[in-house]
Amino acid sequence: MSDPHAHDDLAAVDRAVADLRAAAPSWVALGVDERIALLEELARSVVDAADGWTTAAAQAKGIRRDSPAMAEDWGSGVVATLRNLTLLAATLRDVRDTGRPAPPAIRIDEAGRTVVDVFPTEPADRLLLPGFTAEVRLTEGVTPDEARERMGRIYHADHRSDPAVALVLGAGNVSSIGPMDALTQLFAEDRVVLLKLNPVNDYLAPHLEVALRPLIRGGWLRIVTGGADVGRACAEHPDVDVVHLTGSDRTYEAIVFGTDADAAERKRTGSPRLTKPVTAELGNVTPVIVVPGPWTPRELAYQGDNLASMLVQNAGFNCIAARVIVQHAAWSRREALNDAVRDSLRRAEPRAAYYPGARERWERFTAAHPEAEWFGSDEDGDVPFTFIPDLDPAQHDDIAFTTEAFCAVFGEVPLDAPRSVPAFLEQAVDLCNEQLWGTLSASLLVHPRTMADPESRAAVERAIDRLHYGSVVVNHWSAAPYAMVSPPWGAAPGATPDDIQSGVGVVHNTYLLEDVDKTVVRGPFHPPLRPPWFHTHRTLNRLLPRVAPLLAARRG
Repeated sequence: MSDPHAHDDLAAVDRAVADLRAAAPSWVALGVDERIALLEELARSVVDAADGWTTAAAQAKGIRRDSPAMAEDWGSGVVATLRNLTLLAATLRDVRDTGRPAPPAIRIDEAGRTVVDVFPTEPADRLLLPGFTAEVRLTEGVTPDEARERMGRIYHADHRSDPAVALVLGAGNVSSIGPMDALTQLFAEDRVVLLKLNPVNDYLAPHLEVALRPLIRGGWLRIVTGGADVGRACAEHPDVDVVHLTGSDRTYEAIVFGTDADAAERKRTGSPRLTKPVTAELGNVTPVIVVPGPWTPRELAYQGDNLASMLVQNAGFNCIAARVIVQHAAWSRREALNDAVRDSLRRAEPRAAYYPGARERWERFTAAHPEAEWFGSDEDGDVPFTFIPDLDPAQHDDIAFTTEAFCAVFGEVPLDAPRSVPAFLEQAVDLCNEQLWGTLSASLLVHPRTMADPESRAAVERAIDRLHYGSVVVNHWSAAPYAMVSPPWGAAPGATPDDIQSGVGVVHNTYLLEDVDKTVVRGPFHPPLRPPWFHTHRTLNRLLPRVAPLLAARRG
């Protein structure tokens, strides 16, 4: 067996792909009970890797071992991966026992769409995120019976997959992305996986080898590291059948159309250099629409923490970090909310700008917006948390609208709309759909008294329908579907290689749904417990290491 961790060695890529090609038939022949046992073993091996995994991530990100920020890679890394494994195992038990996945409900909503409820999945979900729900809206015209018939297609008795090798190009920011994308390829698409880590976090390789050792032992997963040359060799390898990447649209275009002098012409003419199937999740200029309402000072303070946390998490190096807060210019609480955001940013723990290019991106944004306000030091290459108020919606080419900052920068744009919730939401949705780059996920913040008004409630529901994003989250960070894991995670359908936006295809999706149109998550405006992504948590770093073994021991 070749070394499962191939360091910057193109010959090792050949060996890894050869191993995978040889093992692919045994993967597609693996029975459901064997896959369940494998998932249970993987949960235990993830726990074995957890301390080393999270310690390495903290060191790379400049996080002290005693900092509350240690919770980040326990939560978005280890616990997210464990949740993925346990939810997949529960789905496969349902497949074994009933012949198909068993989501909480499949129903027809008021608009006549087929909707699948995917959260909460179990009582523990109601403790973790009380009052939160997630539904998946399917493509128009798909009936509930058709939805049931198409779920978990690779596990149908009359289905047989052809052995195939998938390349997963992992992201450098969130440590669960690579492993979870690999799990999707294995357990939802029936493909063995070559996992190429991003150079930014390839320090995870030895820890992921421990976490994923049952897959490596079986020959169904190989991990490689290296730079762009290794990634290109992996993507272009003749025995790699499909590619999935998480990154930027520029990375996608480099892989699909190349980087030579003819790349632009290939894109223009729709003649990709790489012709094999490529799916991708490519980020977002993420909007948060603030619906005017009778917010109290306490609620303003809470939502200030909510909005700030959407930037502070992972030092702003998230493809789904909040980037543009959309407000009504005449709302009487607008400046009070902006001040609450400022106050929260002042209280946030400073973070190292660990991701390459962050300082240069920050300087581009602050040069374009000298009015930007920052909270923390801007010395020695630091990137302070930065807030740009009063963006002009008439400036369609503003960098804040067209470019994902991918650092600790976000802005606020006031809209001069008529003084009604429906009129404001019409303008806000138009801005998001037409001016902001990307189609991954968006949020709306809506006071419960606003939702109690029938006209306003109808306007909010129209906005959810109209927002052209893969996920829409009410009252919380638009990364919530990623954290839940059971919903499909990906861009709005309809992207093409020459206009890829936030990508194509979905991952996670632990109920193995087909015909996905949009995920809608709803949460309380001010829940009884702070969600785990709030930067104001002070004990989560001590709690999550205790939760992880309990998750691994679960049997659904």
